[in-house]
Amino acid sequence: MTTRAGFVALIGEPNAGKSTLMNRMVGAKVSIVTHKVQTTRARIRGVAMAGESQIVFVDTPGLFRPRRRLDRAMVAAAWGGAADADIVMLLVEAHRGVTPGVERILEGLGEVAQGRTVGLIINKIDKVQSDVLLGLSKDLNERFPFARTFMISAERGHGVEDLRDWLAGEVPEGPWLYPEDQIADLPLRMIAAEMTREKLTLRLHQELPYQLTVETENWEERKDGSARIDQVIYVMRDGHKGIVLGRKGETIKAVSTAARHELEEFLGRKVHLFLQVKVRPNWLEEAERYSEMGLDFKDGNT
Repeated sequence: MTTRAGFVALIGEPNAGKSTLMNRMVGAKVSIVTHKVQTTRARIRGVAMAGESQIVFVDTPGLFRPRRRLDRAMVAAAWGGAADADIVMLLVEAHRGVTPGVERILEGLGEVAQGRTVGLIINKIDKVQSDVLLGLSKDLNERFPFARTFMISAERGHGVEDLRDWLAGEVPEGPWLYPEDQIADLPLRMIAAEMTREKLTLRLHQELPYQLTVETENWEERKDGSARIDQVIYVMRDGHKGIVLGRKGETIKAVSTAARHELEEFLGRKVHLFLQVKVRPNWLEEAERYSEMGLDFKDGNT
């Protein structure tokens, strides 16, 4: 039996559908998916099995023009994820086409393409007519010599099987990198924190979601098989704390309930979730917060 295993980096602009695609490929929710851009902070690895091949997806943060330290660390993580992979797949949204952001990514692709396969995925194909799709595919392939082009709908699953089969044949021959039943290499503590952060992101609006972070402070396995999870939500101002708590604590209660339900489903057992909100004005400048997110603090330097 010849086994294959390799890393596949999904890169693209924020909100291009990278997390949705990885979650569908892996068959479980391992990456945060929201309607807000720039929600994936760490390079989350999801593991998908396809026959004798193990495909390890590196779901990188979206590539965008960075403004703050956190932005710069996220963009560095995205390009780092591409440089570490065996295969790089660029995701482009069908209905948005070649945006200035996609043009910037194409410029940077030449460097990471050395010695690795680079493919193109046009996502959200249900949003445009077929002639537009073909025109976009032709345009992008004229700009960069992609090994293969796939047209998919990550949300609906169209075209995803063909993509998985192709990747299974493209990853290098070699032993599997993870146990067969493992779906992600993130610690459970971080996955739990991401789930809570997703619920906050969905609940809150404007800039606030990008000015908060969630950390799992304590994880206690109980004798009855349940788990007690204590998490801290760090915000930058007192006013933000009030927004997260909500009137009479309604917001934090709703977030806690939603996160707990999802954690119970994910872990397959009862969870006791306790959330605290703390004000840390400079958390965006603290190295420890970055390592909790799986990012390199130094990458945020100008």
